[in-house]
Amino acid sequence: MLKQVKKLGLIACLTITANLMTADLALAEDRVKDADIPTLNPDEGRIGELRRVPTFDEFKVCADPDNLPYSNVKKEGFEDKIAELLAKDLGKPLTYTYAYNRQGFLRNTLNANRCDIVMGVPPDNDAMRTSKPYYRAGHVFMWRKDSNYNIKDWDSPDLRKGVIGIIGQSPATIPLNDHNLMGNSRPYRMQRDLNLPPSFMTDDLAKGDIDIAIQWGPIGGYYAKQSKVPMVVVPVPEYENENVKGKEYWNISVGVRKKDKERMALIQESLDRNQAAIMKILDDYGIPHVAVIEGDSVQKVYRQDMEKAKKSRDDGLSKVNKTSDVNSKNGGDGTD
Repeated sequence: MLKQVKKLGLIACLTITANLMTADLALAEDRVKDADIPTLNPDEGRIGELRRVPTFDEFKVCADPDNLPYSNVKKEGFEDKIAELLAKDLGKPLTYTYAYNRQGFLRNTLNANRCDIVMGVPPDNDAMRTSKPYYRAGHVFMWRKDSNYNIKDWDSPDLRKGVIGIIGQSPATIPLNDHNLMGNSRPYRMQRDLNLPPSFMTDDLAKGDIDIAIQWGPIGGYYAKQSKVPMVVVPVPEYENENVKGKEYWNISVGVRKKDKERMALIQESLDRNQAAIMKILDDYGIPHVAVIEGDSVQKVYRQDMEKAKKSRDDGLSKVNKTSDVNSKNGGDGTD
């Protein structure tokens, strides 16, 4: 009898192990592999070296090979679908050049003439000519539905009940710090470790390693929709009027090289024609979005913020100078 129990226990253990291995293998199969990612030719694109000559015969996009929900080499991202929509509308074949979207991305792709179009950039990015915004997004609060939290803003009491996951140095850290919530937060790297999937923060939320996640809306909304653990996603309130460095919402545009005025004109016409279809793609992917604010510019708000700070300093100096003048007239030094 004891031998049979041991045998059954061993079979159960092996079955569980096999199931876990199968799940891991399925996950590994689903992830983009290094072998799937085309490599850039280091001898191509530099000034004085062999360079591709840009043409209007293709809709050639510069994209990240493993950065869902935006793009991947399997063309599964929502930016991939928007690019496909525009290319079809313009009657051009859609092609890609892939590079990880981090330091050197523009230098090695757009500026090396390896590709011509970058999806999903802020309109006041001064390194590119940009389109009118085609959507606007912001940061979101996220939590597991079974937590029963009720979080609407930075003063919500439930924000103090759990561990908050936040991208270090992201705009949302400004209001988090201003509301004395940094002490119960867990920072994540802004530049993702490529050994981790883009869903890493949502995965930790699902596992219970953190209780609340504050992240960029397109990422949070997409992975909340994909999660097997029911999630609640709520927009973070705008904070730029309190501190421009805490700006939570951004217009999003298409970018091309500065000199590509004609290419941008064609893209803009296509964006205008397909705005309804673009909104449907965003909704299908679970991307939270709000109405575009025309003329919104972080540089403009930052300059206004600097002007306010300068005026405050000038007012302070003026008061100090007036006090000094009064003391001089009275023959005193301002001390008792």
